[in-house]
Amino acid sequence: MTEANSKPRRGRPPKVERDFDDTRAALIRCGMEILTEQGFMSTGIDAVLKRVGVPKGSFYHYFDSKEAFGQAVLESYAGYFAHKLDRYLLQENVSPLQRLVNFVEDAKAGMVKHQFCRGCLVGNLGQEVAILPEGFRLQLEAILCSWQDRLAECLREARTVGELSANADCEGLAAFFWIGWEGAVLRARLTRDNVPLDVFFKGFLAGLPR
Repeated sequence: MTEANSKPRRGRPPKVERDFDDTRAALIRCGMEILTEQGFMSTGIDAVLKRVGVPKGSFYHYFDSKEAFGQAVLESYAGYFAHKLDRYLLQENVSPLQRLVNFVEDAKAGMVKHQFCRGCLVGNLGQEVAILPEGFRLQLEAILCSWQDRLAECLREARTVGELSANADCEGLAAFFWIGWEGAVLRARLTRDNVPLDVFFKGFLAGLPR
């Protein structure tokens, strides 16, 4: 084989040997990376396929449509983020409010690591909800509610151990946190620093009923 013939053809992604599940998982992982930076509507499938090394004609072998792909990415992100929340909010050897502080510090470090280019996939898609298929709206709201439930449980533990007052509305506080947090993440991407996250979280802690 000549040197010219050994080179991959221009414009065609290199062939990567994977089985069905591995390729589908690779597409979803890549989708999570790109969608957290660009959102859904502005992301072309070609960019994902090229990065993973999957021919365009094979995409529908793994997903019925771009919408199905987006929902699979969102489902995977929800699972990843739920696991991350549980890792922090369920730490029995850490006081409940400190668990939340630790989660926030980790999130801030992640923003810096990715140079404020990546936000929250749920927040990104939430900004596009008016032009997304209806199924996304329901999926996004369900994910946010699951996050609220996890934080509310942590806050109830804080109430039990005396870190919060006995009449603290833990469900309302959890809802308030996520509404404000998503806005703070968006603002941090605009300013390219963690100041908005610090401002919000400082205000959230100061407003907790003690």
